[in-house]
Amino acid sequence: MKEIVDFVQEKKLVFKSFRPIEIKSLGSRKKIDIYLAVDLKKYYACIIHIKKKSKILTKEALELMVLHEKLELLNDSKIKKKYIYIQAPLCSKAKALMQENKWMVWHQPILSN
Repeated sequence: MKEIVDFVQEKKLVFKSFRPIEIKSLGSRKKIDIYLAVDLKKYYACIIHIKKKSKILTKEALELMVLHEKLELLNDSKIKKKYIYIQAPLCSKAKALMQENKWMVWHQPILSN
């Protein structure tokens, strides 16, 4: 969690509340981290952190958007801000799809040796 908190601070985002969400509570077995945060204007924010070696394709991007919708149902409120921090290869179509759906995409490809 420290890694994502440091990254969010680096991006100049400030949250009053920042808590991890159990991915199993959303009915998924994906190996990702999801956080629910509340900003200073009292809007909810969803932050997804993905760190893996395989490429993220459009199909997976759609699955991540479904997880966001499930989080809204679990939280019983609208999540206004959507952020995704990807440390993996990313398909350009998947990135475009996320941005069209008002996701802030931070992409940092993992360099292989």
